[in-house]
This record gives sequence, C-alpha cells and structure tokens, in this order.
Amino acid sequence: MKPKFNMKTVLAALGAITLILLILLFSTNMVLFEPKGIVGSQQENLIIISVLLMAIIIIPVLFMSVYFPIKYRHSNKDEEYKPKWEHSTKIEIVVWTVPCLIVLALAIITYKTAFSLDPRNEIVSDKEPITVQVVAMNWKWLFIYPEYQVATVNELHFPVNRPVKFLVTSDTTMNSFFIPQLGSQVYAMAGMENRINLMATEQGSYRGMSANYSGYGFANMRFQAHVSTEQGFEQWITQVKSSENILNNNSYAELTANSHDQIKAPHPVTYFSSVDPLRFKDIIEKHSGVQNGL
Repeated sequence: MKPKFNMKTVLAALGAITLILLILLFSTNMVLFEPKGIVGSQQENLIIISVLLMAIIIIPVLFMSVYFPIKYRHSNKDEEYKPKWEHSTKIEIVVWTVPCLIVLALAIITYKTAFSLDPRNEIVSDKEPITVQVVAMNWKWLFIYPEYQVATVNELHFPVNRPVKFLVTSDTTMNSFFIPQLGSQVYAMAGMENRINLMATEQGSYRGMSANYSGYGFANMRFQAHVSTEQGFEQWITQVKSSENILNNNSYAELTANSHDQIKAPHPVTYFSSVDPLRFKDIIEKHSGVQNGL
C-alpha cells in the first residue's frame, strides 16, 4: 500500500527544518554581519540587499520545487494535472520581467559599489590617516609604522575613528590581508604594493587573518587588530618603543629563518623599537628585481 502524503504535514516538516537551519545559522559567529568600521558597514548592506533581491526568485522556486511534485504526484489521483492550454502570455511576462528587473537592480548596485568600495579610496575624515606597511611572511604578519619608526609581528594597533592606510606586500607566496569586521580584503603579492583604506568606528579587538591559502602554516597566519582611543594608541607606541628588539638585517633574517616553527604554532607577538625606514621598499624591490639591476 502506497503511503498517503498529507500536505500540511509536509509543509510543517519543511518549516521545522527551515527553523532549525536558521537557528544553526544565527548561532554561529558571523563577523561580517557585525561590522565595526565604515567599509564593513557598507559591505554588510550590500550583502543583505543582494540576498533579498535574489530571494524574490529563490524562495518561490524552492517552495514550488517541493509543493508541485507532492501535489501532482502520480499516486495522487485527486490532483491530476491536465491543462487545456499550451501558452500563457501572463506567465511569460512574469517569468521574464521579474528576473530581468532583479538582474538590472543588481547590475546597478554592483556598478556603484565597485567604485564606492574600492579599497584604494581614501576615507574622508578631519583626522590625518595613519600609514601601516604590511608584509606577509611565512607564517606571520609584519606591521611597520613608518611615521613612528616601530614594527610589530602579529599585532596591529590604531585609534578609533581615524583612517588607516595599509600598504600591503609579501615576502613569500601570495596571501590575503583581511580584518573581516572592518572591511575589504586585499592580496599581498611579492614584488608588488597593494593598498587598502579602513577606519574602525568602535573600540575593541578584532580578528585578522590571511584569507588565501598559502601553504602548511596558513592556519597560523592570524593576528589581532586592537582599536583604542588616541591616548591609548600613543601609550601603545611608547610601549613598543621601550622594546629591546631592533628590526635590522640580522633580526629580519631570523624572522625569515624561523618560519618552520610557525607551521606548528603562531609566531608570538613581537615588538621592535626601531626599524630601517627603507625596509618595506627593500622587501618589494627584492622580488621585483630592482636590487639585482634587472
């Protein structure tokens, strides 16, 4: 005897499954939907608007893909599908017009945000931006503050509501510099300088990482971005300047040589009270062939 489907039961089961999936989804740590910066907030709005526009088509299609096979299944003789027409102009208008309008809306939004959210766009502010030179290494991040002549490994620090201009490169394979709650990610590539402008609107500590797989130690390429007041930032700079470590040719060679250790564990946070002002430039030129006269 074939089982008899009950539409109410099926819909109730689908509703329960949807509810469970939503609970699992929103119980996770979705940092992209908890932005703490100007760029991150704009990207959150873009994601939400895009999903809602696509949901206009996706939700009805998902519903009908379950509803119609159950309603008009072969065993349900009470709901046999015997249409007496071959064409419907009204249906054709709906199934073509709605998707075209949605694609048009997405195209306009994408075109505008491709320029407004360009990582190289400087953030308008009455405060002078801070410059941070970012170097992706095996398997750690080196941050150089050229205006203060200090450097750190696996730790960032900058003031709230003040623009930060990141100059990004790599001394190894390609990586991706990413602080999810603050905004866009950009690639770090050897011999090249990439740029990204960010600004945090709330104080706190935010997770940073490499978003591009680059080898065995990729999982340990993590860092913390600390956002504080101007006074707190100045105190941190003073703390870094009190370090006994100096970033010169020997200490940089040590950072490069101990990369094997970071495959097992992340490199500890390290401060350098002094750094060669041309260190970032030298790293880029080492891979671009300038230093070899090419």
